[in-house]
Amino acid sequence: MSGEKSDANGPVLIELDAPAEDTPASAPPVPEPEAPVPTGQAMQTVATLAARPPNRLLRWFLSLGVALVGFVASVAAYDFVTGLIARSPALGAAALALTVAFVLTLLGLAFREWIGFVRLRRVDGVHRKAEEALAHKSLPEARAVTAGLKRLYGGRDDVKWGLERFADRAEEQFEAEDLLALAEVEILAPLDALAQAEVEAAARQVATVTALVPLALADVVTALTANIRMIRRVAEIYGGRSGTLGSWRLTRAVMTHLVATGAVAAGDDLIGSLAGGGVLSKLSRRFGEGVVNGALTARVGVAAMEVCRPLPFNRKARPSVSALVSRALAGLFGK
Repeated sequence: MSGEKSDANGPVLIELDAPAEDTPASAPPVPEPEAPVPTGQAMQTVATLAARPPNRLLRWFLSLGVALVGFVASVAAYDFVTGLIARSPALGAAALALTVAFVLTLLGLAFREWIGFVRLRRVDGVHRKAEEALAHKSLPEARAVTAGLKRLYGGRDDVKWGLERFADRAEEQFEAEDLLALAEVEILAPLDALAQAEVEAAARQVATVTALVPLALADVVTALTANIRMIRRVAEIYGGRSGTLGSWRLTRAVMTHLVATGAVAAGDDLIGSLAGGGVLSKLSRRFGEGVVNGALTARVGVAAMEVCRPLPFNRKARPSVSALVSRALAGLFGK
């Protein structure tokens, strides 16, 4: 401001600075809305569905329904075949042969499912005995565990060399922990690598479909099928090959464990540790969801390895989820 007098007795004139013109350049910046944080909704839904405890009334309803339908179908097939034999022996014999072949196929499927459950129980038994041997620090119990590993993998070519190396050095170990650590390194190391490759492939598939396919429920269906297939493949790698019912039961066991421990959640430092996760979520919510769903799939895969592995992770470190996701998504969404 500046002021001056026109004369001794005249009024005082005060000149104000001219106001600055309002221009777009002088306007304050418009605040950007915060980008939604990826939550991995597809994997959250899959975990909730798979880990949901079965309703007892619904199980009775389904069991009785299957029994009733099977009984009615059996009686109808018997009446149809006997009536057809009475009218035309040749056609009746053909119908009887088809019926017998169908029943034998059903029995074969049932036997396959039973064998799958037996394999899962055998691997689980070795795992339980290994935990007891480590807890008791008992060398005889540890040797019994390694004998079980030899029986489990005796006919597999991919671990034949590891079994031979283990046999050469097993007598040098005088502590239970050292003996089982040697088994981890020599026998299970190649199987761990195969299992990690399966986990990375599943995480990559789930992340890609979530990011690129905007169809409703497509990411949920993909996540469910990919996780079931991944868990089944991990079980097969470790010697616990299962059938359809066994795979679903194993999936429920893994998901129930994750939900109970709160591991299927994006609210920890896992996603923040993934390079580029925050940038992708700002550029595209679908890409951010893809990264989160891929990370949660990798977490499910690590849990499946812990459940299906005949030995617990002891001397050998458990696979890092962040490292698995980084390798799975390397180059997929850019740096």
